[in-house]
Amino acid sequence: MLLIKLLAAIALAVAASLCGTRWIDSLYRRKGEILSFPKRIAEQAVARRRRMPAVMGALFAFSVLVINCPVWQSGFIMAYLFFLVLFAFTDFEQQVIFDIMLLPCAALGLVSTILTGQSLLTHLLAALGGGGLFLLLALISKGALGGGDIKLIACLGLWTGINDLSDIMIIGCIGGGVAALLLLLTGRIKIGENMAYGPYFIFAALYVLFR
Repeated sequence: MLLIKLLAAIALAVAASLCGTRWIDSLYRRKGEILSFPKRIAEQAVARRRRMPAVMGALFAFSVLVINCPVWQSGFIMAYLFFLVLFAFTDFEQQVIFDIMLLPCAALGLVSTILTGQSLLTHLLAALGGGGLFLLLALISKGALGGGDIKLIACLGLWTGINDLSDIMIIGCIGGGVAALLLLLTGRIKIGENMAYGPYFIFAALYVLFR
């Protein structure tokens, strides 16, 4: 039975990654004016087609192995993982997280919260509080955090609630800070240049989900 679930999860991940990379390609073509590295689109697309199925497959399979829940709830978890992977790829590639991806992810987070019997108020407060705090940090840091990061935190709050979102923000800030320091020391970025912070909050969200 477990083997069947794993094979189904991997097959679903391959299909999801195919749809996901095509969606990203479509958004890059339509939203080229907001991309940070438009000249790299072609090479990034080639690399993404190789990497995304492996990443998605590993996460879907791992969720089947470590999270014991009904099949319908596994569907929500895989949808959550699907969007997290898309966010990570677009932010790493072009330093952008698209609203058109964030909105359905946030909506699914609300539905999942209701169906699993969690406190809707707590999750709404997490989204408002987390998003508001990151908006304040973005203003203080003069744009070091972008609008996509703010919306990502609010979206994660709808999925996770206050306690888990607090862990995600702390771990993500530490991870992003360490990464920024290493990039500065190695000359990959210069002081004042932007970097993708979203993936570090996504990594933190994955840790919180699977811990």
